[in-house]
Amino acid sequence: MKVLLFWSSGKDSAWALHRLRETGYSVAALLTTTTPMRRVPFHDVPVEWVRRQAVAAGLPLWEVPMPFPLSNPDYERYILSVLGQARQQGFSAVAFGDLYLEDIRAYREKLAQAAGMEALFPAWIGSPDKSLELAQEMLDSGIRAKVVWIDPQKLPGAAPPIEYTLPWIESLPEGIDPCGERGEFHTFCYQAPCFSEPIALPGYG
Repeated sequence: MKVLLFWSSGKDSAWALHRLRETGYSVAALLTTTTPMRRVPFHDVPVEWVRRQAVAAGLPLWEVPMPFPLSNPDYERYILSVLGQARQQGFSAVAFGDLYLEDIRAYREKLAQAAGMEALFPAWIGSPDKSLELAQEMLDSGIRAKVVWIDPQKLPGAAPPIEYTLPWIESLPEGIDPCGERGEFHTFCYQAPCFSEPIALPGYG
């Protein structure tokens, strides 16, 4: 099974790639969307950083430029076009790094089905109650990440870059997900078991 992995640049994407490889899936490419400013949406990191991740992962990077912001129907048109190209190149599955949000999973499954592909969720834990345990497992595996974006409404006073560590996670206020699954914060993974070498970020953090 030839797999295309949606890649946000964060720790969950790196964990998804690690789990896919661990379980014998053939991940053949990474896919990331980019804004007109050549940055990754939401995580707001330069696409050049993501290219370095792809090199370290030993995989080609499919970059999908999109206007930002854009409507949901427009987003779906872009993604379905890319997935159609993937099907023509022999990809039969598309993978995502989602953890437990059922509505997001259902939406992605619908998109994959429309493209005639199987949807995979290798990082899925199914419940926010398991989020802290997963964060510990990621860190124990060797994943290292910087917190690169923070929702100021949910974490006022915090400013990136912040090293994603267990002490920082344990210092988070009650109600903040340890993995940031509800958009409280986003990360950039610079070291992982799926990378051949760490990603250098000169002058950052």
